[in-house]
Amino acid sequence: MEHYIFDIFSCDQMNEFGLKIAKKIPNGTVIALLGDLGAGKTTLVRGVARGLNINEVVQSPTFNIMKLYLKGDRPLIHIDAYRLADINNDIGLDEYIGYETGLTMIEWPLYIENLLPENTLWINISSISETSRKIDIYSLDPSLVEVLK
Repeated sequence: MEHYIFDIFSCDQMNEFGLKIAKKIPNGTVIALLGDLGAGKTTLVRGVARGLNINEVVQSPTFNIMKLYLKGDRPLIHIDAYRLADINNDIGLDEYIGYETGLTMIEWPLYIENLLPENTLWINISSISETSRKIDIYSLDPSLVEVLK
């Protein structure tokens, strides 16, 4: 599995990375976001939303589990699986993961890993300092990693 690792030094750079994802990643891609609280997962989703010309306020869907943004260049599905850690029920998320005409971004994806497709694009965000982050991108589909280099 190929990895691409780089550093980000500000929220503006995280937003720019999100813009790049929005412009270059194909429809149907599932993006799994790993990182501690405050690492910048939702900031990255905001950048993607901006790149898709979504003008709605993007907030973490922690209490809703999922938010759909349909008023942009293509749909964005934002899932926060944190509250699903102990749920063994089928709640229908599989119907939205990998939505063919848009992007699906999932915070805390390890809680629903069994629902993720094999070619998921993984983005691990590690805090280096208060404003600096290390980004590690990997996937079993090397073309997804390559397009973001």
